[in-house]
Amino acid sequence: MGIRKKDLYSLIDRLQEPDQKTAFDFLQYLIERSARKPLGWEEIDRQEPDDEPLTEEELRQLNSDAGYVSGEEAKREFGLQVDLP
Repeated sequence: MGIRKKDLYSLIDRLQEPDQKTAFDFLQYLIERSARKPLGWEEIDRQEPDDEPLTEEELRQLNSDAGYVSGEEAKREFGLQVDLP
């Protein structure tokens, strides 16, 4: 969804001055967060694979059908408009 900068500016102009500072701080946070994201994935890619075997509890949970919801069931239950696997 594209947001026009004009609409953002209009919203900021309508804020009281203390709230404009909050909006400014939040926008700075979003910019810094988005700049860091790719580095986080690069760091994950550089790590060695985890070859620790699963515990018996983890295997039990993995092989259990309890709590499993298919994509179609989730789509119906939550009214999603996308196709899920």
